[in-house]
Formats: sequence, structure tokens, C-alpha cells
Amino acid sequence: MSATADHAEERTNPAVRLGFEPGQVVQEIGYDEDVDQDLREGIESLIGQDIVDEDYDDVADVVVLWFRDEDGDLTDALVDAIGLLEDGGTIWLLTPKTGRDGYIEPSDISDAAQTAGLSMAKSISVGKDWSGTRLKSGKR
Repeated sequence: MSATADHAEERTNPAVRLGFEPGQVVQEIGYDEDVDQDLREGIESLIGQDIVDEDYDDVADVVVLWFRDEDGDLTDALVDAIGLLEDGGTIWLLTPKTGRDGYIEPSDISDAAQTAGLSMAKSISVGKDWSGTRLKSGKR
């Protein structure tokens, strides 16, 4: 694929910037009516299969965690997500952007990630209403 085609796909598929790859098992937690459907469809397009839900009973390569301030304790949610991951897997924590309902302060995300034993790799905009923070788990 040419560099031009890569850039075109990046503009049309918001999931490209998140680094998803064909064949990955992606488990989604925290789905609700407010999630970004274009992002979800983009992830499925890149991995070549459906995203699995919270009831999936095997390990995943990536966990997509939609989390809003009113969803409870972020540290607990991250610890639970770690248990669903393949060793060295990635969690994409998706939180509402500044000014949106459910917004979470970046310092709260950092504190929760550290407490859960995760390292923050990067944060990016993943849609009109959502920001994504890439969190890496260590080896278990």
C-alpha cells in the first residue's frame, strides 16, 4: 500500500492510529449507547473480525475499555481488564473528552494506571467525543 493510501485510510478509519492488526482478538468493556460506532466499525475492519464482548472467556490481545467518570472505580476496572489480556497485551482506555459528560482528569487516569501496574504509552483523540490512552501491561 502506498503512503498516500495509508494516509487516506487514516483519515477515513479512526482506528488506524490505534495500531490494531489483522487477526487480533479485541475485547470490549463498557459498551453503551454513547460509544463511537465509527471507531468500533474501524477496529473490526482492521482486525478482520467482530470485537468480542465482556462475556468472552479467553484472553484477548487488546482490551478496549470505554470508561466514564460515573462508571465506578477506574483502578478496579483496569485491574479487571488486565486479567483479560494476553501477557504483554494492550488496553485502550477510551474516556470522554474535556467538557463532555463523564470526563476524567488525566491525572486520575495516570494514578489509576500506576496503581493497576500499567504504563501509559500515549494518549490521542479517537473521535469527536472520545480520547484514547494506550496502557501496556507487564508480563505476568
